[in-house]
Amino acid sequence: MKILPRSYIRYKGLNSLFTGLTVGAIFTIYAVLDPSVFSIGGILLALGMLFVAKQYEKILNLGAFYKISLFVELVMLLMVIWYLFAPYGYTTALLVYIGYQLTFMFGSYLVRAETIFLGRKRILSWLDMAKQAGYLAGMLISWLFYKTITLFWDVTDHSLQVYYLHWLLLATEISVIWFLVQSFKKAR
Repeated sequence: MKILPRSYIRYKGLNSLFTGLTVGAIFTIYAVLDPSVFSIGGILLALGMLFVAKQYEKILNLGAFYKISLFVELVMLLMVIWYLFAPYGYTTALLVYIGYQLTFMFGSYLVRAETIFLGRKRILSWLDMAKQAGYLAGMLISWLFYKTITLFWDVTDHSLQVYYLHWLLLATEISVIWFLVQSFKKAR
């Protein structure tokens, strides 16, 4: 397997755009959760990250990097779909939180693997710039989205605003997965 740096940089920019879009939505989604959920979630996240770090010898290869990256993106896609088609409430908020914690568990691994597999300074610089640009663009787009549906369609209910945003998140996450798949090619 081979990673295509330019395609991968595009993928990470779009991935960060998705993250930027979700920033405001999370506070609305998590509003129904008890604060103790975040404490236990943090503990489980730290334990999960320890487990992943212990597996580095087995998973710090390009094949595992691709599979874990795809797994993380599919979890995100499932969370968006769940949010769109399940009734909002405690269960949905908890499942979204668990999904995010599951993806965060692989965060350090994914950054380390990127550094190893894209190792050149220039590529890493472009990668980090694409991530920041995507994140900023996502936050700006979400702000414009919320302002637009409030001013032009009088949608002031925060949970309804977040629900509508999830249709944009769905399209974005499908694009993210497509760009991820395009970033890896089988070696000939």
